[in-house]
Amino acid sequence: MKKLGIVVFSLLLFSGCSFTDMMNTPTKKVEEFLGKYQTMDSEVLSELDDVLSRTANLTEEQKTKYRDLMKRQYQNLMYKVKEETVDGNNAKVDIEIEVYDYAKVLQEANAYLEEHEDEFVTNNVFDDVKFMDYKIDEMKKTMDKVKYTLNFTLEKENDKWKLSDITDSMREKIHGIYES
Repeated sequence: MKKLGIVVFSLLLFSGCSFTDMMNTPTKKVEEFLGKYQTMDSEVLSELDDVLSRTANLTEEQKTKYRDLMKRQYQNLMYKVKEETVDGNNAKVDIEIEVYDYAKVLQEANAYLEEHEDEFVTNNVFDDVKFMDYKIDEMKKTMDKVKYTLNFTLEKENDKWKLSDITDSMREKIHGIYES
């Protein structure tokens, strides 16, 4: 009976090490990163809150609505691994993501403004708050999606793959506001 326990323990220990190694790949690190958006990890939401707190041109109500838009975006983010390339201690992982096309909505809102500016005027002055409310409401309605390619880079340090910081354009793509 003792031998059986040792064998089972050894198998668990071995498979645990093997599981850790299986999770230490460039692709797995990228999937872990994107998974934090999909599950609305506290770190991701904290970063979003930090950005919104520094955004002066939004009312508190607009910040709340915009935060909800981003949470919707994160929860519905879909991705597919296109390619992983490893060259020694450097790697590149190409991912195709699909997100709500908020950029298209914002472009259409700006075009609408050009022809309907009078709708956003209060006391003969352009009302930024009213126009932002319009844009947020339009973003909330959209079901249109867009696909982007993200190119992640990683470096191996102490036998662990480390994801490089993402660029602003990658972040805009994740948020669906990238204008090409």
